[in-house]
Amino acid sequence: MNSGKKRGLGRGLSALFGDTAPKEKSPLTSQNNTAAIADLTRNPYQPRQNFKEEKLEELANSIRKNGIIQPIAVRPSKSKSGKYEIVAGERRWLAAQKAGLHEIPVTILDLSDVESLEVAIVENIQRDDLNPIEEARGYKRLNDEFKYDHESISKLMSKSRSHISNTLRLLTLPSDVIAMLEEGTLTSGQARPLIGISNASSIAEEIVSKNYSARKVEYLVRNKRGNNKEKVIDANILKAQERIQKSLGLKVNILNKKNNSGKVTIEYKDLDQFELVSDLLTRN
Repeated sequence: MNSGKKRGLGRGLSALFGDTAPKEKSPLTSQNNTAAIADLTRNPYQPRQNFKEEKLEELANSIRKNGIIQPIAVRPSKSKSGKYEIVAGERRWLAAQKAGLHEIPVTILDLSDVESLEVAIVENIQRDDLNPIEEARGYKRLNDEFKYDHESISKLMSKSRSHISNTLRLLTLPSDVIAMLEEGTLTSGQARPLIGISNASSIAEEIVSKNYSARKVEYLVRNKRGNNKEKVIDANILKAQERIQKSLGLKVNILNKKNNSGKVTIEYKDLDQFELVSDLLTRN
């Protein structure tokens, strides 16, 4: 993790965005002011790259009616005197332009580059979820540029370490699959089993066209990964498997071969579940 001084951003963000009243002075030095829209520039550390036009228009209409209720968080520009770089609130800044505003309320913060990235990522995840790829790229910047390991990112974002690692692994997918994640046609749950698969692109297209659930994708990939050429994917088998799982409340796997022979596997976690399966199978 970066060895630079940390300022307890979790508590500072709560104070900044008005979620809770801090019990002590916020570690983020700030002051409220107003600034010309033209004096603000986007945050180079902003993880969000795409803003939906219809959502911006809705926010612009709200701003025309009610104004900007929450100030935009900024920090002084390093290269341009009298100018400011947006830390959090870029969507409000864009919508304010659509609404025809020339001046907006701002909160001026004293933040380092790494703190600016931290605030931008946390603010987006807490308030308007990033798509999985934007989230992953934000974590990657923390890792590459500021030397945060997965454990440090996990603590900062209040997410599990496995979530951080799995999200970062999405960046190893082919570019066309990444594009599907960015567009929202593929979810991270559907895409995750494709990591490391040589034909991930073709499988992703099949997933989208047939609207497979994440569970079906796992089953599909498990079979396509296997070297046994007798393994096949059959929609009827998948449905039967799901019905049995729902009835038993236990995980079930059906392996059906081309000659319609195969096996049914029922997984149990403890003795009680084993006795349940045993009773069901031996019941007269």
